[in-house]
Amino acid sequence: MGLEIPFGEPIARFAASVAHALGRGRIAILTYHRVLAEPDPLLPEEPDARTFDWQVGVLARHFHPMTVSQAMERLAAGNLPARTVCITFDDGYADNALVALPILQRWKVPATFFVATGFLNGGRMFNDTIIETVRRIPGETLEASWLGVPSLPLRGPVERRKAFETVIDALKYRSPTERMEMADRLAASLPRELPADLMMTSDQVRSLAAAGMAVGGHTRRHPILAKIDQDAAREEIESGRQDLQTILGREVDVFAYPNGRPMRDYLPEHVAMVKDAGFRYAVSTSWGSVRKEADPYQLPRLAPLGQGPREFALRTARGYF
Repeated sequence: MGLEIPFGEPIARFAASVAHALGRGRIAILTYHRVLAEPDPLLPEEPDARTFDWQVGVLARHFHPMTVSQAMERLAAGNLPARTVCITFDDGYADNALVALPILQRWKVPATFFVATGFLNGGRMFNDTIIETVRRIPGETLEASWLGVPSLPLRGPVERRKAFETVIDALKYRSPTERMEMADRLAASLPRELPADLMMTSDQVRSLAAAGMAVGGHTRRHPILAKIDQDAAREEIESGRQDLQTILGREVDVFAYPNGRPMRDYLPEHVAMVKDAGFRYAVSTSWGSVRKEADPYQLPRLAPLGQGPREFALRTARGYF
């Protein structure tokens, strides 16, 4: 049943007992984006399959994993198990289905996947266009003053990572159309095409649901809602939900705000739009655990942290408080 974890068990059990004693009536929602088949020096924050396997193993052995909707229903009913945890994925990367799903199935752990539908079936988010361009661009310097950034060194993975972070930060809060056009202009300098299989296909989204996973909305094109007009924001929220319901043939009741920081990335009016669109719950990227009095349309989440099973269990337990 997955990777055996012979080390760290006493500490993991201790962390779980602490969470059980002090974290009753709370939910820890963990935020993931990708699970890589192999480690990537440009993306050290993204777990590889081996790391994700032992992380899910810790959660399966010592916590009570549920989907977001399941956990919220139990919380409202007053019968939420102690140590309830929810695994969530944002954006809709293909490795969610290819790498993460088999691991989740092996451990019999459910998860919730928030999918930006405009990138399904061969699309690519603007940030990934930048990352994959900087990964491949020849030479030791990125010259792109037209992006509003200085000359950026590219001598090795650390500098290349810093370079794409700088460019992404420069474009993130522009309109979806403008940032994609500028990312594509940068990519046009490469002699070959970028990968077109980073995001899921519609069939892969269906495979998640068929495996018992939950699928939630994440808009269509992943805009920063606070940076677009209200009509466009409403259309993004509603059309993303409708796309998924057409793909799945079922209601979609949970949502994740792109980027997710309240009062910077989304505003109170967007919370109202999510509710009006028919969603029952929505998650942000505010840090913390969910309590019964939490706004169901602004649920906080936690980053999955820890270099090994012991630290991961302790940090997850700490997140309840």
